[in-house]
Amino acid sequence: MSDPHQPATAPGTDESDIERRAALAEALGKEVWPADRDQLIGKAQESNAPDGVLAQLRRLPESRQFTNVQDVAQALGLGTEQRRF
Repeated sequence: MSDPHQPATAPGTDESDIERRAALAEALGKEVWPADRDQLIGKAQESNAPDGVLAQLRRLPESRQFTNVQDVAQALGLGTEQRRF
């Protein structure tokens, strides 16, 4: 049993996935959605995102619309939390 007072990671995620998703969220913000790959790359460039974030975004499929950071993370194969409710 885990300690409820300690931070926990959802099953299927690891610390690096969380850090990568957080970097994506910081670079993209909340106003860009929905967006395709090129729009996301443009927004990240405007935000002076690190090269690692831009490299991740360039791996996304070109023709797909993304609705939020979770959607992008899943497309990149990052572990994501499941909805609890």
